[in-house]
Amino acid sequence: MSHAAMTARTNDGPTADREIVITRTFDAPRTLVFKAFTDPRHVDRWWGPTGFRNTTLAMDFRPGGRWRYIMHGPDGRDYPNHVHYTVIDEPELLEYEHGSDPDAPPHFHVTVTFVEENGRTTLTMRSLFPSAAARDHVVREFGAIEGGHQTLERLAAYLPTMER
Repeated sequence: MSHAAMTARTNDGPTADREIVITRTFDAPRTLVFKAFTDPRHVDRWWGPTGFRNTTLAMDFRPGGRWRYIMHGPDGRDYPNHVHYTVIDEPELLEYEHGSDPDAPPHFHVTVTFVEENGRTTLTMRSLFPSAAARDHVVREFGAIEGGHQTLERLAAYLPTMER
Protein backbone atom coordinates (compact mmCIF):
# COMPACT_ATOMS: atom_id res chain seq x y z
CA MET A 1 0.00 0.00 0.00
CA SER A 2 1.45 3.34 -0.95
CA HIS A 3 1.67 6.07 1.62
CA ALA A 4 -1.23 8.46 1.10
CA ALA A 5 -1.40 12.07 2.14
CA MET A 6 -3.14 12.92 5.39
CA THR A 7 -4.38 16.33 6.32
CA ALA A 8 -5.86 18.01 9.33
CA ARG A 9 -7.84 21.15 8.69
CA THR A 10 -10.77 23.15 9.76
CA ASN A 11 -13.38 24.73 7.56
CA ASP A 12 -14.01 28.45 7.22
CA GLY A 13 -17.58 28.20 8.48
CA PRO A 14 -19.13 29.11 11.82
CA THR A 15 -17.97 25.87 13.50
CA ALA A 16 -14.32 26.01 12.38
CA ASP A 17 -13.00 26.83 15.86
CA ARG A 18 -14.85 23.82 17.32
CA GLU A 19 -13.77 21.16 14.80
CA ILE A 20 -10.99 18.74 14.10
CA VAL A 21 -11.07 17.41 10.55
CA ILE A 22 -8.70 14.63 9.51
CA THR A 23 -8.63 13.18 6.00
CA ARG A 24 -6.72 10.26 4.54
CA THR A 25 -6.92 8.40 1.24
CA PHE A 26 -6.49 4.63 1.36
CA ASP A 27 -5.56 2.24 -1.44
CA ALA A 28 -8.64 0.13 -0.72
CA PRO A 29 -12.29 0.03 -1.81
CA ARG A 30 -14.85 1.88 0.26
CA THR A 31 -16.69 -1.27 1.37
CA LEU A 32 -13.48 -2.64 2.90
CA VAL A 33 -12.61 0.61 4.68
CA PHE A 34 -16.16 0.88 6.01
CA LYS A 35 -16.07 -2.73 7.25
CA ALA A 36 -12.74 -2.17 9.03
CA PHE A 37 -14.22 0.90 10.70
CA THR A 38 -17.47 -0.72 11.84
CA ASP A 39 -16.85 -4.41 12.59
CA PRO A 40 -15.56 -5.24 16.10
CA ARG A 41 -13.53 -8.14 14.71
CA HIS A 42 -11.49 -5.54 12.85
CA VAL A 43 -11.73 -2.22 14.68
CA ASP A 44 -10.06 -3.48 17.87
CA ARG A 45 -7.00 -4.44 15.82
CA TRP A 46 -6.20 -0.90 14.64
CA TRP A 47 -8.31 1.74 16.45
CA GLY A 48 -6.47 4.37 18.48
CA PRO A 49 -3.12 6.13 18.47
CA THR A 50 0.19 4.33 18.28
CA GLY A 51 0.81 2.19 21.36
CA PHE A 52 -2.86 1.87 22.31
CA ARG A 53 -4.96 -1.26 22.11
CA ASN A 54 -8.70 -1.75 22.48
CA THR A 55 -11.20 -4.07 24.03
CA THR A 56 -14.74 -3.86 22.66
CA LEU A 57 -17.22 -4.60 25.42
CA ALA A 58 -20.27 -4.37 23.16
CA MET A 59 -21.06 -3.13 19.66
CA ASP A 60 -24.58 -2.77 18.37
CA PHE A 61 -23.93 -1.31 14.93
CA ARG A 62 -27.22 0.30 13.91
CA PRO A 63 -28.75 3.77 14.23
CA GLY A 64 -29.51 4.12 17.93
CA GLY A 65 -27.00 1.37 18.76
CA ARG A 66 -23.96 1.74 20.94
CA TRP A 67 -20.30 0.77 20.94
CA ARG A 68 -18.65 0.49 24.34
CA TYR A 69 -14.92 -0.08 24.43
CA ILE A 70 -11.85 0.52 26.52
CA MET A 71 -8.70 2.04 25.09
CA HIS A 72 -5.67 0.70 26.92
CA GLY A 73 -2.88 3.28 26.92
CA PRO A 74 0.79 2.37 26.58
CA ASP A 75 1.25 3.61 30.17
CA GLY A 76 -1.27 1.04 31.44
CA ARG A 77 -4.08 3.56 31.92
CA ASP A 78 -7.55 2.56 30.69
CA TYR A 79 -9.86 5.01 28.93
CA PRO A 80 -13.55 4.03 28.78
CA ASN A 81 -15.32 5.12 25.59
CA HIS A 82 -18.95 5.18 24.61
CA VAL A 83 -20.26 5.73 21.08
CA HIS A 84 -23.93 6.26 20.27
CA TYR A 85 -24.57 5.74 16.54
CA THR A 86 -26.99 8.30 15.13
CA VAL A 87 -26.70 7.87 11.33
CA ILE A 88 -25.45 4.89 9.32
CA ASP A 89 -25.60 5.05 5.52
CA GLU A 90 -23.42 2.10 4.53
CA PRO A 91 -20.85 2.38 2.99
CA GLU A 92 -20.63 6.15 2.70
CA LEU A 93 -21.58 7.86 5.96
CA LEU A 94 -21.34 7.25 9.69
CA GLU A 95 -22.34 9.69 12.44
CA TYR A 96 -22.10 9.22 16.17
CA GLU A 97 -21.89 10.92 19.54
CA HIS A 98 -18.67 10.10 21.41
CA GLY A 99 -18.19 10.21 25.16
CA SER A 100 -16.78 8.24 28.04
CA ASP A 101 -19.97 7.54 29.99
CA PRO A 102 -23.38 6.63 28.57
CA ASP A 103 -25.08 8.54 31.41
CA ALA A 104 -23.23 11.80 30.70
CA PRO A 105 -23.48 14.19 27.76
CA PRO A 106 -21.23 13.26 24.82
CA HIS A 107 -17.88 15.00 24.47
CA PHE A 108 -18.22 15.54 20.70
CA HIS A 109 -20.11 14.59 17.53
CA VAL A 110 -18.31 12.69 14.75
CA THR A 111 -19.17 12.55 11.06
CA VAL A 112 -17.17 10.09 8.95
CA THR A 113 -17.50 10.07 5.17
CA PHE A 114 -16.14 7.39 2.84
CA VAL A 115 -15.71 8.49 -0.79
CA GLU A 116 -14.46 6.00 -3.37
CA GLU A 117 -12.76 6.96 -6.59
CA ASN A 118 -10.89 4.55 -8.85
CA GLY A 119 -10.71 1.85 -6.15
CA ARG A 120 -9.29 4.22 -3.53
CA THR A 121 -11.21 5.57 -0.55
CA THR A 122 -10.94 9.01 0.97
CA LEU A 123 -12.07 8.97 4.58
CA THR A 124 -12.83 12.27 6.29
CA MET A 125 -13.42 12.27 10.03
CA ARG A 126 -14.97 15.49 11.34
CA SER A 127 -15.20 15.87 15.13
CA LEU A 128 -17.39 18.75 16.31
CA PHE A 129 -17.00 19.87 19.92
CA PRO A 130 -19.50 21.89 21.97
CA SER A 131 -17.03 24.79 22.27
CA ALA A 132 -13.66 25.98 21.02
CA ALA A 133 -12.32 25.51 24.56
CA ALA A 134 -13.41 21.84 24.56
CA ARG A 135 -11.70 21.29 21.19
CA ASP A 136 -8.54 23.06 22.32
CA HIS A 137 -8.47 21.00 25.53
CA VAL A 138 -8.37 17.63 23.71
CA VAL A 139 -5.76 18.94 21.29
CA ARG A 140 -3.56 20.23 24.11
CA GLU A 141 -4.10 17.51 26.74
CA PHE A 142 -4.59 14.40 24.61
CA GLY A 143 -2.85 15.23 21.32
CA ALA A 144 -6.12 14.68 19.44
CA ILE A 145 -4.87 15.79 16.03
CA GLU A 146 -1.72 13.67 16.12
CA GLY A 147 -3.71 10.81 17.65
CA GLY A 148 -6.19 11.02 14.77
CA HIS A 149 -3.38 10.83 12.24
CA GLN A 150 -1.83 7.85 14.05
CA THR A 151 -5.20 6.08 14.18
CA LEU A 152 -5.68 6.39 10.42
CA GLU A 153 -2.06 5.34 9.86
CA ARG A 154 -2.81 2.17 11.82
CA LEU A 155 -5.92 1.61 9.69
CA ALA A 156 -3.80 1.96 6.53
CA ALA A 157 -1.42 -0.70 7.85
CA TYR A 158 -4.32 -3.01 8.79
CA LEU A 159 -6.34 -2.85 5.55
CA PRO A 160 -3.99 -5.07 3.48
CA THR A 161 -4.42 -7.85 6.05
CA MET A 162 -8.19 -8.00 5.52
CA GLU A 163 -9.79 -10.39 3.07
CA ARG A 164 -11.18 -8.61 0.06
